[in-house]
Amino acid sequence: MNILTIDNHRAVVTYDPDTDMLRGEFLGLNGGADFYASDIPTLKAEGSRSLAAFLDVCKENGIDPFRHFSGRFNARISPELHARAVETAAAEGISLNQLIERAIEHEVTT
Repeated sequence: MNILTIDNHRAVVTYDPDTDMLRGEFLGLNGGADFYASDIPTLKAEGSRSLAAFLDVCKENGIDPFRHFSGRFNARISPELHARAVETAAAEGISLNQLIERAIEHEVTT
């Protein structure tokens, strides 16, 4: 998994071929707080600085730095998959929402 935890905040890490560097971007923030480095220890240090700067700017401007999630979202899937999901939920005696929640829970790591 390409997720790092820096100062108790999770960031996704990718390789940027244009800069030949690792790029980190914090998840769940109301704005961008990305950071670059050539190695993981430096990436963590840069991430810590980037996050601190982002949080400081938010505090100075009275902005909530974190995104809030309602628990609702729309997903686009094929009609065939939709029909099979409805059938599976009915066969198991659960709602389609419960089936989707269980499937997502199975796929998401902590």
